[in-house]
Amino acid sequence: QVQLVESGGGLVQVGGSLRLSCAASGSIFRINNMGWYRQAPGKQRELVASISSGGRINYADSVKGRFTISRDNAKNTVYLQMNSLKPEDTAVYYCNAEGYYGGWRTNFNGWGQGTQVTVSS
Repeated sequence: QVQLVESGGGLVQVGGSLRLSCAASGSIFRINNMGWYRQAPGKQRELVASISSGGRINYADSVKGRFTISRDNAKNTVYLQMNSLKPEDTAVYYCNAEGYYGGWRTNFNGWGQGTQVTVSS
């Protein structure tokens, strides 16, 4: 099994910054893609940013130029640096990781428990 644990959410004023972290643990063989999603009240979960094991990055148009995703493969950890935060960034942010674990190289696609980000005006 693989567990994903997020940290770093909180309350911030408009224009402020937050950094989210997500660490994967367990009998991990390899993590391919890692990413951050968010879900605001009454809305569907949406992709914020993703990063492949080779460093290929995708961002939602709404966060380009403000958010930066990165990962530390040695620590199985993905980060999301969020700058110039807006009220519309308020949501629960979820970490996602896909890869293989265990001696049988079983595929996994896991989610963190979510961390609340609230941007106040």
